[in-house]
Amino acid sequence: MKHSVWIAIAVAVLLGLMGSTYVVREGQVGMVLNLGRVARTGIGPGLHFKVPLVETALVFDRRLTVFNAEPERYLTSERKDVSVDFFTVGMIEDVRAFYRATGGDESLAVDRLAPIIKDALRNEINSRTLKELVSGDRAEIIDRQLNAINKGASTVGVKIVDLRLKQIDLPTDSQVIQDVYRRMRAQRHQVASRLRAEGAEQAQTVRAEADKQQAVIVAEAERDAQRLRGQGDAEAAAIYATAANKDPAFYAFQRSLEAYRAAFADGQGVIMLERNDDFLKYFGNDR
Repeated sequence: MKHSVWIAIAVAVLLGLMGSTYVVREGQVGMVLNLGRVARTGIGPGLHFKVPLVETALVFDRRLTVFNAEPERYLTSERKDVSVDFFTVGMIEDVRAFYRATGGDESLAVDRLAPIIKDALRNEINSRTLKELVSGDRAEIIDRQLNAINKGASTVGVKIVDLRLKQIDLPTDSQVIQDVYRRMRAQRHQVASRLRAEGAEQAQTVRAEADKQQAVIVAEAERDAQRLRGQGDAEAAAIYATAANKDPAFYAFQRSLEAYRAAFADGQGVIMLERNDDFLKYFGNDR
């Protein structure tokens, strides 16, 4: 009996010791609640003690954390609609204020910080044109509003170390993007028209050069043909002259045959001549 009692006492003491200690790791900060009320805050890394059943220990991460938010739509100074996607890098600076504002819920902290950051960005974006916003120095926008953002973030117990604009877009349902697309189409049409005109001009130049070369080639070919025909006619005439000198009667006969062939080539030729015409001397009945 006594042995079991001592065991029960030892177990109770062990459970009491386990319930009275907690560990805060490197990069964390601890806070102790006494019956739900904040008793101690800013507890650093190490092994710490608390009163069992009365006090509750909470541990929070104090390392830098990236807080993402949904993209927000703003109007530039010329009333053009833009969508800005951003993220913040922050850390818990005041554990007491963080717990009171969010109950230790990080997602609730993001929801509380988002309006503060969006309002600060709105002040800067509303004062800039679209060109200044896209091509300007984004770090200048952040630096001018970081102090104001941290004043609002202090109510949540958070310090914003950095703020970055990830992307600036024109919303697809915005008139601005329709104007941009229309201008881009007009520019592309202008470029296409210029290229077509240049292509037509080059094609005309190529055709003119080809026509010129064709005319030159045809003229040269005709010239060479005339020369060759002249040479052939001269050689033929020389041959005919030689033949005529050797046998004038045969030459006369051959020339008459050629004349007959040319006169009756189509088979329908009719020639009216006197009976004793020299043209018919080879049509006689002499044997």
